[in-house]
Amino acid sequence: MKSKVQFRLRVYRDESIAIGPGKIALLEAIAETGSISAAGRQLGMSYRRAWVLVDEMNKALTAPAVNTATGGSHGGGTVLTEIGEKMIRHYRAIESTARTAAAADITALTRLLAS
Repeated sequence: MKSKVQFRLRVYRDESIAIGPGKIALLEAIAETGSISAAGRQLGMSYRRAWVLVDEMNKALTAPAVNTATGGSHGGGTVLTEIGEKMIRHYRAIESTARTAAAADITALTRLLAS
């Protein structure tokens, strides 16, 4: 069996998660697809759930992470703002730094797993 190590950093604002792994994955999917609904489908969540997560993020931040344009004859669309792009960059950098800093302990822990 193959082991997997996963960091789950969450930043809370009051009682709700303002920044976490699901929201970062959603931002990455929005950047890739240009759509909240397509990003939700890609991640296996409903449009409503994806929209609620985006709304929670936008309300928790100093400026929105995501800008949306309503559909119509020219279609809608969704783009990340500079804040959204920074969130992804910083979150992934923290994961990378933590993984590097903990490499020896991760190796020691995974060696304790049965094969």
